[in-house]
Amino acid sequence: MSEKICFFIGHRDAPASLYPALLQEVERHIGLYGVRQFLVGHYGAFDRLSARAVLAAKKAHPGLALFLLLPYHPAEQPVSLPAGFDGAYYPPGMERVPRRMAIARANRAAVDGASHLIAYAVHAASNARALTEYARRREARGLITVTALP
Repeated sequence: MSEKICFFIGHRDAPASLYPALLQEVERHIGLYGVRQFLVGHYGAFDRLSARAVLAAKKAHPGLALFLLLPYHPAEQPVSLPAGFDGAYYPPGMERVPRRMAIARANRAAVDGASHLIAYAVHAASNARALTEYARRREARGLITVTALP
């Protein structure tokens, strides 16, 4: 994947009313930051809303790419690529990660490889919040740009 990639992290119970803000941020990341690749998971409402926003942006911006983050090896847990996705990404070294930690570790690997993060982390005790805080520490070192949705 190229250097300008945006990853999304958020709660599985994110409200549908978040969609306009997500679409606006996707457009802003394309125009302001030159992001052309997006990476999204597939385990909750925020992931679905994020994918929907990128798919809408792809109609107006040819050349964008949308990738699906895979926390489990595709040979172990096959996944059909949803319509409009350009590929899947399975982070290197995930084969050695215990299954119960796979999603959290894949998300962290995605943050480590991304140049941008769009986050919706409003629940205090959540992996999304912990990962957003981790990304903020990386942002302080100039390694990523974090956008937090309200």
